[in-house]
Amino acid sequence: MSSGLRVIVDGEPMPAEEAIAFWKRFSAWMDEHQGDLGGFAKSEGLASVQPEMHSGTPVLVASRTTAQKPYTTAPKRTEAKKRKH
Repeated sequence: MSSGLRVIVDGEPMPAEEAIAFWKRFSAWMDEHQGDLGGFAKSEGLASVQPEMHSGTPVLVASRTTAQKPYTTAPKRTEAKKRKH
C-alpha cells in the first residue's frame, strides 16, 4: 500500500502507520464483501466509512456517529472544497 493513503475519523487524520493498516483491512474486507461499507465500518467499531478522493489522493472518511451512505463512486474533493466543510 502506498504511504499516501489517508484515513480521517470524525475529522481527525489517523497516523500514517495506522492508516495503512486500516486500508489493508478495508481492501481485504471489500474483496470478500463487495460494496459492504457498513459491514466494514461495524467491524471497526464505526458507524460509517466512505471512500473519497481529496486532491487526487484516496481517503477513507470514517465516523463514529454519521450513518453509513450507500456505496457509490468516490466523490472528488479539492483542497478548497475541503476547507469549506
